[in-house]
Amino acid sequence: MKLNDKSTVGGLRAVELYFRAIRNISAGNTAFYQSQTRLNTPGLGTLMPENFRDVSEITQQCINLFELEIIQALEAISTFNERDLMFNWLSVYMPAKYLRDISAENKLVDLTEKMEVKTTQVCFSLSEKLFEESEIEVAENIKKLRNRGFHFMLTDFGSISSPIMKLSEFEVDYVMLSPEITQYLGKDERSDSAVKSLIDFVSGLGAEPIADGISNVRQAESLYEFECEYCAGSLAGSYKAERFIRPISKEN
Repeated sequence: MKLNDKSTVGGLRAVELYFRAIRNISAGNTAFYQSQTRLNTPGLGTLMPENFRDVSEITQQCINLFELEIIQALEAISTFNERDLMFNWLSVYMPAKYLRDISAENKLVDLTEKMEVKTTQVCFSLSEKLFEESEIEVAENIKKLRNRGFHFMLTDFGSISSPIMKLSEFEVDYVMLSPEITQYLGKDERSDSAVKSLIDFVSGLGAEPIADGISNVRQAESLYEFECEYCAGSLAGSYKAERFIRPISKEN
């Protein structure tokens, strides 16, 4: 299926972003929004990221997909601002190979200016595939884009496929800990110590840790004690379509 910004399947966008809140643990409010892309197809129904990301990143398709996703993300930011939603940034998945493009900085700055969105409200979400990138342009483009006000968040950190020490090579703003890590919270003293050590490692590199997969208040309280201020997961809320993201007083 060839995708473009006009593509629809059964009345739905072929490429559709959903959003979930990332909460500030102490304040209890929404600090950020994380997006998740779903593909609506005529034959296979709705495809989740785990069903298409790896395949798309083998080819140029991942770049084409990102160009559609970033536009929807910027549109969502504008819509959320109009609804008076309080949030610092909204994330959109970026394939690491996009950062090989020496013109990436100019393209993204031009796009945000055209759509009248502040760069500080945009966070690029990167997977562990970032660690496979060896071209100097990748790390340099991250620095350039951060200097422009954009944020970067590495996701699924600490999972089996994530080489921890590679994090030191890339200057990202946020690091989302994998649910594989946070599931150990509260098991025993050694498990809590291991989670805290990873949080300290991330903080020591100048990034803000975000814990994913958090389902209860006890886990959140432990994270706050470990100086991790943000969490995502069922406790913070599930992914929703843009039309359902409203200020709390207006939610149905």
